[in-house]
Amino acid sequence: MARSFVGPAPLLWFSSSFRISVGAPASLFARVWIPDPEEVWKSAELLKDYKPGDKVLLLHLEDGKDLEYRLDPKTKELPHLRNPDILVGENDLTALSYLHEPAVLHNLRVRFIDSKLIYTYCGIVLVAINPYEQLPIYGEDIINAYSGQNMGDMDPHIFAVAEEAYKQMARDERNQSIIVSGESGAGKTVSAKYAMRYFATVSGSASEANVEEKVLASNPIMESIGNAKTTRNDNSSRFGKYIEIGFDKRYRIIGANMRTYLLEKSRVVFQAEEERNYHIFYQLCASANLPEFKVLRLGDANNFHYTNQGGSPVIEGVDDAKEMAHTRQACTLLGISESYQMGIFRILAGILHLGNVVFMSRDSDSCTIPPKHEPLSIFCDLMGVAFEEMSHWLCHRKLATATETYIKPISKLQATNARDALAKHIYAKLFNWIVDHVNQALHSAVKQHSFIGVLDIYGFETFEINSFEQFCINYANEKLQQQFNMHVFKLEQEEYMKEQIPWTLIDFYDNQPCINLIESKLGILDLLDEECKMPKGTDDTWAQKLYNTHLNKCALFEKPRLSNKAFIIQHFADKVEYQCEGFLEKNKDTVFEEQIKVLKSSKFKMLPELFQDDEKAISPTSATSSGRTPLTRTPSKPTKGRPGQTAKEHKKTVGHQFRNSLHLLMETLNATTPHYVRCIKPNDFKFPFTFDEKRAVQQLRACGVLETIRISAAGFPSRWTYQEFFSRYRVLMKQKDVLSDRKQTCKNVLEKLIVDKDKYQFGKTKIFFRAGQVAYLEKLRADKLRAACIRIQKTIRGWLLRKKYLRMRKAAITVQRYVRGHQARCYAKFLRRTKAATIIQKYWRMYVARRRYKIMRTATIVLQSYLRGYLARNRYHKILREHKAVIIQKWVRGWLARTYYRRSIHAIIYLQCCFRRMMAKRELKKLKIEARSVERYKKLHIGMENKIMQLQRKVDEQNKDYKCLMEKLTNLEGTYNSETEKLRSDLERLQLSEEEAKIATGRVLSLQEEIAKLRKDLEQTRSEKKSIEEHADRYKQETEQLVSNLKEENTLLKQEKEALNHRIVEQAKEMTETMEKKLVEETKQLELDLNDERLRYQNLLNEFSRLEERYDDLKEEMTLMVNVPKPGHKRTDSTHSSNESEYTFSSEIAETEDIPSRTEEPSEKKVPLDMSLFLKLQKRVTELEQEKQVMQDELDRKEEQVLRSKAKEEERPQIRGAELEYESLKRQELESENKKLKNELNELRKALSEKSSPEVTAPGAPAYRVLMEQLTSVSEELDVRKEEVLILRSQLVSQKEAIQPKNTMTDSTILLEDVQKMKDKGEIAQAYIGLKETNRLLESQLQSQKRSHENEAEALRGEIQSLKEENNRQQQLLAQNLQLPPEARIEASLQHEITRLTNENLDLMEQLEKQDKTVRKLKKQLKVFAKKIGELEVGQMENVSPGQIIDEPIRPVNIPRKEKDFQGMLEYKKEDEQKLVKNLILELKPRGVAVNLIPGLPAYILFMCVRHADYLNDDQKVRSLLTSTINSIKKVLKKRGDDFETVSFWLSNTCRFLHCLKQYSGEEGFMKHNTSRQNEHCLTNFDLAEYRQVLSDLAIQIYQQLVRVLENILQPMIVSGMLEHETIQGVSGVKPTGLRKRTSSIADEGTYTLDSILRQLNSFHSVMCQHGMDPELIKQVVKQMFYIVGAVTLNNLLLRKDMCSWSKGMQIRYNVSQLEEWLRDKNLMNSGAKETLEPLIQAAQLLQVKKKTDDDAEAICSMCNALTTAQIVKVLNLYTPVNEFEERVSVSFIRTIQMRLRDRKDSPQLLMDAKHIFPVTFPFNPSSLALETIQIPASLGLGFISRV
Repeated sequence: MARSFVGPAPLLWFSSSFRISVGAPASLFARVWIPDPEEVWKSAELLKDYKPGDKVLLLHLEDGKDLEYRLDPKTKELPHLRNPDILVGENDLTALSYLHEPAVLHNLRVRFIDSKLIYTYCGIVLVAINPYEQLPIYGEDIINAYSGQNMGDMDPHIFAVAEEAYKQMARDERNQSIIVSGESGAGKTVSAKYAMRYFATVSGSASEANVEEKVLASNPIMESIGNAKTTRNDNSSRFGKYIEIGFDKRYRIIGANMRTYLLEKSRVVFQAEEERNYHIFYQLCASANLPEFKVLRLGDANNFHYTNQGGSPVIEGVDDAKEMAHTRQACTLLGISESYQMGIFRILAGILHLGNVVFMSRDSDSCTIPPKHEPLSIFCDLMGVAFEEMSHWLCHRKLATATETYIKPISKLQATNARDALAKHIYAKLFNWIVDHVNQALHSAVKQHSFIGVLDIYGFETFEINSFEQFCINYANEKLQQQFNMHVFKLEQEEYMKEQIPWTLIDFYDNQPCINLIESKLGILDLLDEECKMPKGTDDTWAQKLYNTHLNKCALFEKPRLSNKAFIIQHFADKVEYQCEGFLEKNKDTVFEEQIKVLKSSKFKMLPELFQDDEKAISPTSATSSGRTPLTRTPSKPTKGRPGQTAKEHKKTVGHQFRNSLHLLMETLNATTPHYVRCIKPNDFKFPFTFDEKRAVQQLRACGVLETIRISAAGFPSRWTYQEFFSRYRVLMKQKDVLSDRKQTCKNVLEKLIVDKDKYQFGKTKIFFRAGQVAYLEKLRADKLRAACIRIQKTIRGWLLRKKYLRMRKAAITVQRYVRGHQARCYAKFLRRTKAATIIQKYWRMYVARRRYKIMRTATIVLQSYLRGYLARNRYHKILREHKAVIIQKWVRGWLARTYYRRSIHAIIYLQCCFRRMMAKRELKKLKIEARSVERYKKLHIGMENKIMQLQRKVDEQNKDYKCLMEKLTNLEGTYNSETEKLRSDLERLQLSEEEAKIATGRVLSLQEEIAKLRKDLEQTRSEKKSIEEHADRYKQETEQLVSNLKEENTLLKQEKEALNHRIVEQAKEMTETMEKKLVEETKQLELDLNDERLRYQNLLNEFSRLEERYDDLKEEMTLMVNVPKPGHKRTDSTHSSNESEYTFSSEIAETEDIPSRTEEPSEKKVPLDMSLFLKLQKRVTELEQEKQVMQDELDRKEEQVLRSKAKEEERPQIRGAELEYESLKRQELESENKKLKNELNELRKALSEKSSPEVTAPGAPAYRVLMEQLTSVSEELDVRKEEVLILRSQLVSQKEAIQPKNTMTDSTILLEDVQKMKDKGEIAQAYIGLKETNRLLESQLQSQKRSHENEAEALRGEIQSLKEENNRQQQLLAQNLQLPPEARIEASLQHEITRLTNENLDLMEQLEKQDKTVRKLKKQLKVFAKKIGELEVGQMENVSPGQIIDEPIRPVNIPRKEKDFQGMLEYKKEDEQKLVKNLILELKPRGVAVNLIPGLPAYILFMCVRHADYLNDDQKVRSLLTSTINSIKKVLKKRGDDFETVSFWLSNTCRFLHCLKQYSGEEGFMKHNTSRQNEHCLTNFDLAEYRQVLSDLAIQIYQQLVRVLENILQPMIVSGMLEHETIQGVSGVKPTGLRKRTSSIADEGTYTLDSILRQLNSFHSVMCQHGMDPELIKQVVKQMFYIVGAVTLNNLLLRKDMCSWSKGMQIRYNVSQLEEWLRDKNLMNSGAKETLEPLIQAAQLLQVKKKTDDDAEAICSMCNALTTAQIVKVLNLYTPVNEFEERVSVSFIRTIQMRLRDRKDSPQLLMDAKHIFPVTFPFNPSSLALETIQIPASLGLGFISRV
C-alpha cells in the first residue's frame, strides 16, 4: 500500500516570490492558494486588503464559504498567489507566472480532467498521467504529424520527446537516452513501448530483416516473463530495463540491445493477496490443453502453489491463452526455434511442479520426500534428472571443512526455503538466457553509428513494509535524481550564459550525502556485504552495526523509536523505514551447489546451458571491444563457488552487482543526452480520468518535477524573445515609444512598467523575468484592454443612443404635427355637429313630449273609466258577498253553538253520574261495613228521624221545583218545536243547497279532474309536439348534416380525385425523380466505387513503381558489386527492350496487380523453364524471321527487275510474256511458301503446347506468353504479306483493263500516254459514278432516318396514349379500391400489381422475340452479303485473261498510298531511334521547350513517328519506339524526379501522347471532335489499346510523383503560413510558452507566410499552364494541393493547444478566404478544391462560435458536419483563451456535444490522412492542332528525321 499523505508538505525551498509580498499590501479579491487536508490546496479570494502585521486573512472559498485564515506566527508566510486564468492549462508548467506546487498541481488537474490531456511539459521533463483508458493518440497518423516537428511546436506527447531525441542524435552526432520513471501502474512500460514504436516507424530498418518489428516483438516476450499483476497495476514491470536501439549512418534501425536490472525473483515463490506470479505461468496453464503441451502435465493455475497464493489467477479483460499465442509468435519472430520454445516451457512447467513438492518431517532437524512423489517425479522427468538424486539433495546439504566434507540433513523449513531458492535461481537463469537470445536476435552485423537508449525503471517506492527490493529501487532513484538535478542545473546555466545575463548559483537539493550513506565505505551496502561474509551474521547484528556506525552521525539516518530491527533513510522524496529482516538472505541469494550440479548433469540439453555462466568470470567493470557499455544483468548467486578467481567473482552479492550495474548505467546516461518522462498515477483505483490530488502531489515531489520548477523559479523562469514581447505588450506602449529597434523599445517600456530592475534581465535574444512578473504584465495588459474596451463601448453606446434619440425625436415631432392637425380638424367638426344636433334635439324633444303627453292623457282617461267601473263593481260584489256571508255565518254559528252546548251538557251529566255512582259505591261499601256493627247502627240511627224529616221536606221542595221545571219545559218544547220546524226547513234548504253544492263540487271535481286530465293530455301533447319538433329539428339537422356531409364527401371525393390525379402525376413525377435520384445515387455510388477501385489501382501502381525503383537500385548495386558479369546471362539491348516491352507492357488492367510480383521475382518465375526447349523454339522463330526477310528481299528484287524490264520492252517484246509468266510462277511460289511457313508455325505451336512441361506451357507462364506472342506476330506478318499480294493482283487487273484498248499500238511511249489518259478518264468516270452512288446512298439513308424518326414519333404517341389509358384505368381501380374494405383493398392492390407485372413480362417477352428475329434476320443478311462479296472477288479473279496478265509490267505498281496520305508523319531510321529518344526525352530541358515551343511538342513528334511506323506496318518499330519512350520517361523522372517543372512537363506530354493515341485510334468514340483531315490521319494497322493502358499507368505514376513533389515543397510552408503567421496583425497576442519555445508567429526573415504559399501556388499553376497540361488535370492537381493544405493545417491545429483560440480562428478564416480568392482569380472554383478545405473552415468556425447553451450545442452539431466527433471534442478540449475576455469551454457543454453526436457514424480517427491522394482521371481532350502543320525546330537536334 502507498504511504498515506495528509496535507501538503512544507515548501521551505520555494522562493518567496511565489507568495504575497509581506511588504506590500495584497489587493482586494486577490486569489490565493491555502493548504487543505483533503484537496491538498484550495483556492480562495481575499475579502479584505492585507496590511503588514495582520495575523488573520479574511478569505472567500470557491464553495461559497468564508474563512479566517491564520498566518503562521513564526514564518509569517502568506498564501501562494494564483496565476491568471489565461495562463491555466498551459502546455509547459514553466510558462506559469507563479511557479509553486499548487499552481503545478492545478495546471495538471485542469489539463487532465477538463481537457483530457495526459501529457504536460515541465521544462525538460514530460509529465505523463496514466488515463487508465485507451486513447486514439498513438496511431501512425499521429506519428507522422510529430515527425520532423520542433518539440515546442506541437502539444506535449511522448512522440515529441522521441522525435527530439531522434533529431538531436542526427544533428549533434551524440547518443541519446529517454529515462522513463514512475510508480508501479503509472504507465512507464507503455510510454517506453510507444517511444520504441515511434523510432521503428519514422526510421525504418536498414536491412530486409525487419529489425524494427523484432524490437517491438521483444516487448510481449519481456512482459510475459518479467511483468506481473500487483495491487497497483495489472501489468507491472518487476524488473528494470535499458534498451539501446542502434542506428547506422543513415539513422535507420539496425539492431538493439537490452540490459535488465534487479528482477524480483521472490515473486516466483510468493505473491501477496490480490497479486499474481509472472504472466508466463498463467499463460502456460491457460494453454495446457494444447497437444504440444500435454507432456508438461499442467492444469489450472489454482492447482499450483506458486500461482495460487494471491487468490487472483485471472485479470479482467485479459485472455492468457491469446497472450500465450502472441508470446510464441514473438519468439518465432526473434529466431527462437520451436525446440527452444518447448525447452523454455518445460523449465517453467518444472518450476510450477517443483513448487508443489511437499516435505515430511522426520524430526526437528531432518525431513524427507515421500517415495514416488508425483510433483517431484514430474519435475525430474521434465528436467531430465534422476529422482533419487534430486530428492536426496533437496533434503540434505554438503558441508566442507578444511579437512573433510560431510552431508548434513536439513529441517523441513530449511528444505522448503532451499526448494524456493532453487526455483528462483532457475527462473533467474532462464530470464537471463531469454534476454541473451533476444539480444542475439536484435544484434546486427552492421557497425553501429549511434544509439538511443530507453530506460524503463522503477520509480521511488514506499510501502508499509519496505525490504531489500525497495532499498535497491530507491537507491537507483537517488542516483537518477542526482543525474537529473545536475542536468537541469547545467541546462539553466547554459541558457543564462548563452544569453549573457548575470548568473547566480542556485542552492538546489543535492542528494550526494544520501548516496554516500548507501554506497560509500562503511556505508549501508558495505556493511551489508561484510555481514554476509560473517559465519554467524544475522539481520539483527547488521542492524546494530548500522546504528553504531551512522546513528547520530548522519542526519539522513534515523532509528525508529519502537523497533530495533529497522532503520529510516531520508531520501530526496520522503523518509522511508526499512525492515532489516531478510536483507542478508536476499543479498546472499543462497542456493545449494549440489542441487545446481544435479541440474547441470541433466539429459535435457537446454538446462545445462542456463548454468554455463557459473563457470565464467564476467567483470561488470570491463568494456567490450565495440566501445559500448556491456550488458549487465542481475544474476543469482549459489552459496558455493569454484576455487580460484571464478569462485571469487561468483561470491559477489546482489547489492554489489546492483551497485556495479547502476554505476555502468550512470556512465552510459552521462555519456548521452538525457530526455525525461515522468509517469504519474492519478489514483489507486484505476478509474479513468480521476485525479487524486494527494497521490499526485506525492509523486510530483518524488519524481523531481517540483525540483525542476524550483530551479527554474529561483532564477528567471519566464522568457520572451524581443519580438514576442513587443507583439504581446504592444498595447502598453505609446506611439512615441515604438522604435525601429525592437530591443531598445522593449527596454524602454520595461523600465517604465517595472521599477525594480532585479525583476528582469535583458539577454541577447530574450528578456528574462522573475516569477510573477508575467502575471503583473498580463494584469496591466488586461487593464489596458479593459479600459480601451470600456472607452470604445462608451463611445459606441453614446453614439448609438444619440443617433437613436435624434431619430426618435424627429419621428415624435412628425407624429405630433400630424396628430395635432388631425385633432384640430376633428374638434371643428365636433363643434359643427354639436350645434346641429342641439337644434335637431330641441324640435325632436318638443314633438316627442307633445305626442307622449297626448297618448298619456288618452290612456289615462280610458284607464280611469275602466278602473272606476271595475272598482264600483268590485265594491258592489264585495258588499253583496259580505251580506250573504253574515247570514250564513249567523245560522252556522247558532247551530254550532247549540251543538256544542248539547254535547257539553251531555258530557257533564255523564261525568256527574259516573262520579256520583263511584261515590255512592264507596258510601255503600262503608255502610255495609258499618251496618254489621251494632255500634255503627246505633250511631246511624241517632238523628235518623231528623234526617228523614229533612229529606222528606227536601223531597217535597224538589217536587215543587219539578213541576215548575215541567211547565217551563213544556213552553220550551213549544218554542223548540217551532224553531225546530223552522230550522228543519232551513236545514232542508241547506241540505238541498249542500246537495247542490255537493253536486256542484262533484261537477267541479270532475271538471277539475277533466281539466287536470286535459292539462295532462295537453302537457303530453306539448311534450309529444316538442319531441316531434325536436325530432323534426334533429331530422332536419341530420338531413342538412347529411346533405352537407354528402356535399363535403362529394367535395372531398372531387378533391381526392383531383389529389389522386395530382398524386398520380406526382407519383409519376416522383417515380421519375426517384428513378433519376436513384440513378444519380447509383451513379455516385458507382463513381465512388470507381474512385475506390481507381485509388486502389493507383496505389498498386505506386507500390509497383516503388518496387521497380527498388529493383533498379538493387540492380545498380549488384552491377557495382559484381565487376565481371557471368557469361551467357547478359542480353543485348535490343533483346532486352523487346522482351521488356512484351513482358511488362502487354498486360491489361486485370493483370496490373501481378506486375510487382513479376518484377520483383523474375528469377523465381523462370526457374521451372526448360532452357533447351526454349532455345530451340527461339532458334526456330529466328529462322522463320530470316525466311520472312529473305522472302521480302526476293520480292523487292523482283520488283526492281520489273522496273528494269521497262527499259528493255521495245527490244524484247517477245520475251515479256515469258517473264511475266515467270513472275506469276514466282509469286505463286511465294504464296505457297507463305502457306508452308504458316503450317509449320501452327505445327510448331501445337508441338510446343503438347511436349513442353506444364510450368512452361501454362497460360500464365512468361515463356509461354513470349513465344506465343512471337509466333502470333510472325503469323500476322504472313497474313499481311498475303494481303499485299492480293492488292498487287487487283491493281494489276485494273491496270490491264485500262490498257487493253491500246493493245494494237506498237509505240511504247504513245501507248503509255494513252493508257495514262484513259486511266484519268476512267478515274473521272468512276469518281462521277461514285459520287452518284454516294448521293443516292445518302438520300436513301436520309429517307430511312426520316421514316425511322416518324416511326419513333408514332411509337411515342402510341406509348403516350397507352400511358393515358393506363393512367385512367389506374384511377378507376384506385377509386374502386377506395370503396372496398381495407382487407379487400390490399388483396385487390396485390392482384392488380400481379396483373400489371404479368402484362409487362409478356410485353418484354414479345420485345425479346422481336429482337431475336431481327438478329437472325441480320445474320442471314450478313451471310448473304459475305457470300456475294466472295463471288464478286472470284469473278474479278476469273475475269483476268492471260493477255491482260502479259501486259502487267507496262505500268509499274507501287503499294504505298497516295502522297496526301503521308502528311503528318515523321520518318526516321531504325538505328536513329536511340538518338531520337536521347534528344527528345533524356536531354531535353523542359523550361526552354515550355517557353519557346508549342505545348506538348515532344508528344506530337513521338506520335508522328509512331504513325509512320504504323503506316509501314512495322510492328517491331512501333513496339521498340513505344518501349524506349516509356523507359526513357521513367529514367528522366528517376533522375530529376524532385524537380516540379520536369515532372509537370512529362505529365503533360504523357497525357498528350495518350490523347493522340486515342484521337487517332480510329475508334468512333474518340473521333467525334476530329476534322475530316484528322480522321484521315488515324492509325490503320495497329491497335495500341494495350499501350494506351500502359501510358495511362505511367501518367498515374507521374501524377503521384508530382503530388509528392509539390507536397514536399508545400509542407514546410503550410503550418507557418496558415497557422503561425499573423496575417491580420494585432488580432492575436503571443502567450507565454515556457522552456519549450514554439516557432515564432512573427514573420521574420526566412519565415513562411500566407503570401509565400500563394506565390508557390501561382508558380505551380503557371508552370502547368505553360506546359499545356489539361485543364481538368490542373483542377485535380489544385484540389490535391488544397487538400494537403487543409489536412496539414487541421492536423496541426488538433495537436496544438496554443492555436485553438478565437483570434486564431479569425486568422484561419481570413487565410482560407485568401485561398478562395486565389481560386476565383484562376477560375478554379469548380475544381472541388474549396470543398477539401471545409473541415478546416468548420474548425475555425468552431473556435469562434458561442459555446455555452444547448442552442449553441445544436448549432455546432449541425454546422460541423465535415468534422468527426473526435475532432469536434478535441477542438473544444483544446480551446484556450488568449485574453481574459474569452471563456473556457465547460466540461458539461462538451458532454452535451458528445451526447448529441453519439449517433453520428463517423471515423474514430482524430487526424486527417495528409498522405491521401485522390484517384486521378485523364478525361479525353482531343487536340485541334493539325499534324501536318507542326514544324520541328532545329534546337531539338532532330535533323535526322524528315517530314513525310
